[in-house]
Amino acid sequence: MSIERKVQEIELLFDKLEIELVTFTSATHLFCNAGCGKCCTNPTMEASPLEFLPWAFHLFKIGEAENTLEKLAKHKNPICFNYSPTSEADFHLGSCSTYKYRGLVCRLFGYGATKDKFTQLRLVTCSIIKEQQTKNYNAANEAINNGLAVPIFTDYYMNLSQIDFRLGNSYVHINKALQMALEEVVHYYAYRDFPEVE
Repeated sequence: MSIERKVQEIELLFDKLEIELVTFTSATHLFCNAGCGKCCTNPTMEASPLEFLPWAFHLFKIGEAENTLEKLAKHKNPICFNYSPTSEADFHLGSCSTYKYRGLVCRLFGYGATKDKFTQLRLVTCSIIKEQQTKNYNAANEAINNGLAVPIFTDYYMNLSQIDFRLGNSYVHINKALQMALEEVVHYYAYRDFPEVE
């Protein structure tokens, strides 16, 4: 499958997820605090390179893939390369510099669910939402186990891996995933015609 086709398939999956997330958040009234980037500052965050393929493809098309690879090679901070804090005083306030192209883990965290050891669905979210929106958080967990539709991490990652098994099943540090996604695109086009620029 071509890079262009893989990117299209990933974007379709992300569009499906976006519809589910809007429905879920409307029903549960859960929300992220404006300007909060605490989850983005997790130094051990892992992801698959495949979920960042649309980001890498975009950078390649605008001629920034090689430059970004060089920047990533020099980036020694374990925090996500694409995270932009608004101030040095509070590193947890900030945003994603490439929000449109954020990965699957970034899209699911906060509003996706996993099954616990009792096979009950449990919302995977941050301590801020659990503590500041306790009533809505508890009600959301109860509602999803009474049939409220919620995006499930394993379902989305299984669907993602069907697009490219190798890249979709390799879980590495998020900055390594970004690097691998860029390398995949650069290597693919080393001996092929460049994609059309939008």
